[in-house]
Amino acid sequence: MSESALILRPIAEHDWDRVFQIFSAVVAEGDTYAYPDTLSSDEARALWIEGPPGETVVALRDDVLVGTAKFGPNRPARGSHVATGSFMVAPHVRGSGVGRAMCDYAIAWARAKGYAAMQFNAVVSTNVQAIELYRSLGFVTIGTVPEAFEHATEGRVGLDIMYLKL
Repeated sequence: MSESALILRPIAEHDWDRVFQIFSAVVAEGDTYAYPDTLSSDEARALWIEGPPGETVVALRDDVLVGTAKFGPNRPARGSHVATGSFMVAPHVRGSGVGRAMCDYAIAWARAKGYAAMQFNAVVSTNVQAIELYRSLGFVTIGTVPEAFEHATEGRVGLDIMYLKL
C-alpha cells in the first residue's frame, strides 16, 4: 500500500464491516484492549460507536479503511470537561502514521470542543509504540495500575494513565 494521503472522516454505516474486521484483529491479539475476543459485531458496535457528544472516525488511505478511533468525554457530568480516546490501526499499516494522524485529529477535535484536557485511562504498559507516540504528542504518564491487564503472552502487566492538558 502506498504512503498516499490519509483521509479521516466520521464513520458511516457502510464502514462497519471493515471496522469490525480491524476491531476483531486488534482485540484478538490480546495485547492492547481488554475487550473479550468473542464479541459479536453488534456487541462491538455498541462499544465502539460513540454517540454525541463523542465521535467515531475512520482513516482511509487509497480508499482502503486502515484505522478507526473514538473519542468523547472521559466521564459524564462533572468529569465531562476531560476528553478520552481510543485508537485501532489495521495490523498491516502500523508504523505508517495512521495512529499519529488519528491522535492528532482527536486532540484537535477535543480542543475545538473546548475540553480542558485529554486522558487515556488504560494504555497497556507494554504497548511501547503507543506510549512513545502519546508522549511525542505531549501526554505524560500520571500513574500505572500494576498488573491490571491480562496480556495474551506476557501475563499481568500494568495499565498506564496518560494525560494531556489542552
